[in-house]
Amino acid sequence: MAGDDLINDPYGVYQRLRSASPVHRITGPDGSPAWIVTRYDDVRQALQDSRLSLDKRHSTGGYAGFALPPALDANLLNMDPPDHTRLRRLVGSAFTPGRIQRLREPIRKTAEQLLDPLGQHGRTDLIASYAAPLAITVICDLLGVPDHHRVDFRGWTHALVAPDPARPAATREAVAAMLGFFTELLADKRRRPADDLLSDLIGVREASDALGDDELMSLAFLLLLAGFENTVHLLGNAVLALLRHPRQLALVRENPALLPGAVEELARFDGPALLAIRRFATEDLVLGGVTVGAGQTVLLSLAAANRDPERFEDPDRLDIGRTATGHLALGLGIHYCLGATLARTETEIALATLFARLPDLRVAADVEPRRRPSLRSRSLTALQVDY
Repeated sequence: MAGDDLINDPYGVYQRLRSASPVHRITGPDGSPAWIVTRYDDVRQALQDSRLSLDKRHSTGGYAGFALPPALDANLLNMDPPDHTRLRRLVGSAFTPGRIQRLREPIRKTAEQLLDPLGQHGRTDLIASYAAPLAITVICDLLGVPDHHRVDFRGWTHALVAPDPARPAATREAVAAMLGFFTELLADKRRRPADDLLSDLIGVREASDALGDDELMSLAFLLLLAGFENTVHLLGNAVLALLRHPRQLALVRENPALLPGAVEELARFDGPALLAIRRFATEDLVLGGVTVGAGQTVLLSLAAANRDPERFEDPDRLDIGRTATGHLALGLGIHYCLGATLARTETEIALATLFARLPDLRVAADVEPRRRPSLRSRSLTALQVDY
């Protein structure tokens, strides 16, 4: 797979791969081998297959993604049951539908406040002025990150997910910065606990169960970074898709009640991730008619699955009237995105507020939207708009 093609036209590349074969042998970004799965039925089955592990100890040397120090690596994206089950149970109460419902009004107020400075007409980078600060504010409020601790996480995550070959030290610097940030943040929470998720996690006790130091820091890292990243990507992609499909946008403007269904279709059409987190076969198994050996790496293409014509009719067409249930943009099974309900809610409210406040919003004609050069995430780094 050509990296530039996957960044500029991932759905075209995946369409060709999917048409040729369900499973392909590829070379990962670091030069290591992996298998990539492209058809909906195969991806859906593999997302729920317990023989595909997230634990890197099962790898025999294939592509394994970026490395983190133990203090950040002991998170849900590197774990299988029973540890995964235990940690997910401990944090699951933060993302119940009822708790997310109570966040709707604070999210709407934050969205309104971010749009207030824009005035009647002008130009802005919608990622920098709206999507990113909204996502940062919401996840930091949920976790209880004080204002003086809040930073722009985009630089750190960009260095991890899309490292610059010309700056090999940037990833190490980002990891060191994150370690320092979370060490200070959690120490502050221990000194001054409050009514928030991080304080709850620090004090959690279930029978004889408790979070270890590395587990606590890794969980805080994952919740903050993933909660921020997924929402920014989903919202940015959704705005761009609607601006490029004015008839679909008109339907949303005329009937805001369509927005919950529209968010599902927008996630299917251009979701926040091209690939699910890498997995490792714990034994020899067959995927899409291909034998995958024990210890080999498997990449599941959520983007390819969500554009599979065997599952979605005319899949390259954005249609907010379609029933997009069953899409895999936020995963499936025990590793289904923990913050999926929050990401959906934020995106719905952010879109409703944005299009109500800026009726003349359009993509700037003379500036191309910029995307992160990543093979895993589907994200805009800048979206210049006129209003």
